[in-house]
Amino acid sequence: MNRLVVVSNRIAIPNGTKASAGGLAVGIMDALKTTGGMWFGWNGEINEIGEDDEEMNVFEQDNITYASFGLNQNDYDLYYLQFSNAVIWPAFHYRLDLVNFQREAWDVYCRVNRMLARRLLPLLKADDVLWIHDYHLLPFAAELRKLGVQNRIGFFLHIPFPTPEIFNALPPHKELLEMLCDYDLLGFQTESDRTAFLECLSFLTLMQSKGKKHTAFGKHFITGVYPIGIEPDSIKEMAEGPLPPKMAAMKKDLGDAKNIIACERLDYSKGLPERFLAYEALLENYPEHRGKIRFSQIAPTSRGDVQAYQDIRHQLETEAGRINGKYGTLGWTPLYYLNQHFERRLLMKIFRLTDIGLVTPLRDGMNLVAKEYVAAQDPRDPGVLVLSRFAGAANELTSALIVNPYDRDEVAAALNQAATMPLNERISRYKDMMAVLQKNDITHWRKTYLKDLLAIPARSQVLGEAGKVATLPRLA
Repeated sequence: MNRLVVVSNRIAIPNGTKASAGGLAVGIMDALKTTGGMWFGWNGEINEIGEDDEEMNVFEQDNITYASFGLNQNDYDLYYLQFSNAVIWPAFHYRLDLVNFQREAWDVYCRVNRMLARRLLPLLKADDVLWIHDYHLLPFAAELRKLGVQNRIGFFLHIPFPTPEIFNALPPHKELLEMLCDYDLLGFQTESDRTAFLECLSFLTLMQSKGKKHTAFGKHFITGVYPIGIEPDSIKEMAEGPLPPKMAAMKKDLGDAKNIIACERLDYSKGLPERFLAYEALLENYPEHRGKIRFSQIAPTSRGDVQAYQDIRHQLETEAGRINGKYGTLGWTPLYYLNQHFERRLLMKIFRLTDIGLVTPLRDGMNLVAKEYVAAQDPRDPGVLVLSRFAGAANELTSALIVNPYDRDEVAAALNQAATMPLNERISRYKDMMAVLQKNDITHWRKTYLKDLLAIPARSQVLGEAGKVATLPRLA
């Protein structure tokens, strides 16, 4: 039986301090517990010693081998902060104005991927199946192929893939595309992401396609769409049950007032300033809601070392103060902006208490918060989801109120519709979305992707140092 080897930038070590409850961690843990295997990645620590001196931490627990390592400060700064999060992240979220390309950072990004491939190589077995995750590791398969690795290697991109007009503005765009073609299976969140990737290839090189099978740069690969899901039953269980005393008091204080909730990490791709302005438009265009509604924005700091994230935090603090100063009264604060982290179980209970979930990113690969909000609702009295058309989740949650986050008046109108929606319509929309979440859950995502990856024959040719293959099979 094939062993599954998962590689991601961060690894959720089961020691009670670094575990992640996010969708990626849930899906990976579920897959590894089912099949057994290895999880390889950065442990989140920054070391002073150089890469050649640092030992990997390898241990086994519950039939899963964890292989983790630290990064030195230079690699963290250039591979992670600079190229991954100041070049790829903004570009893939259609923010070329925030891209800060430095040739040195690109070189380190490639070198770290090369170093990770060398470290993984001694741990691999001949029949292992490799599943690589996200934008930090775009060149990873190419580096493994140079080392002679013939195993099946799949890749899943959790964020959007931009159109050629955006992607091809990156100086190393051709190198990145050719590296991606060394994967056997490239998975995307939406069909538009998959199409954008193929259009980028067609723009640069001759590409042949037969269904989902493709040839480009003399390499063969398959593409597919695998929208990531959640565990709706687990979310429902967390959301139910008695409320903590402080939350019970908060619910009592709200009385009949409507409550809007939004929750995501502090990031310019989430459309937070635009969302604040849309809420202001609600208060301006629909004055009957003044004093009878409250908007709570939870946005814990992320990547605080990146200037763009410092700027957006300052902007939100300014806007929150301005809106509260303009519309607030002695007995009513319209907007609560909370720059702090909430424990996951508590957050699901908060979702269940609120009348409206406001999820309006300017661009998002999927957005699991939208799915979690729906799953946390009381089936007898569910809240309403207002969702950006530019989130991958909008392709599945079509019974949400779908909006253009750039149109503040449209978002304000949707908030008004959500606040006044009758119970029977809320229940109908909730049932439609829950049916989708139950069908396309995290287990379905994992099984579908791995089934397609395992169906691809392992490479039988020996790869040389240059990563070339003497003969390649034709597309079937």
